[in-house]
Amino acid sequence: MGKAVKVPEIKKEDNRMNMLTPFERSNYDIWGAFRDFEDSFFNSPTVSGCRTDIRDLGDRYLLESELPGFDKEDIHLDLDGDYLTVSAQHSTEKEDSDKNGNYLRRERSTSSYRRSFNIAACDGEKIDAEYRNGILTVTLPKKQEQQPAAKRLEIR
Repeated sequence: MGKAVKVPEIKKEDNRMNMLTPFERSNYDIWGAFRDFEDSFFNSPTVSGCRTDIRDLGDRYLLESELPGFDKEDIHLDLDGDYLTVSAQHSTEKEDSDKNGNYLRRERSTSSYRRSFNIAACDGEKIDAEYRNGILTVTLPKKQEQQPAAKRLEIR
């Protein structure tokens, strides 16, 4: 038989276990770091987002997206299978120059937005959209539940 090996006992005062544990077990949320990153990145003032509200109106959904500064021609709605994608892109260019054509100021900016929505529960053929005063309103009628046709079954 092999020799018995004595395992050293770890006392409560011993901090060696704390060095091997990468984080405290109490009150640690591993996903918190990801949420903090997402909040700091996507909610920063330098990244503009599009606020979107979706309401259930019984027989249809109403999607309202705030797209201020975009022209109607800058906005596109694309339907691909069960996904509706809202995209918008806008570019501006300002140029101030002296009488010789030398720039005193020249600025360019581009803003874009893209977001997809799963619309499997909607009737894609009856979607309606309107853009007014910086708000895109998309009406998404719900699919009507198809009742199975009544029929008599043959007995073999």
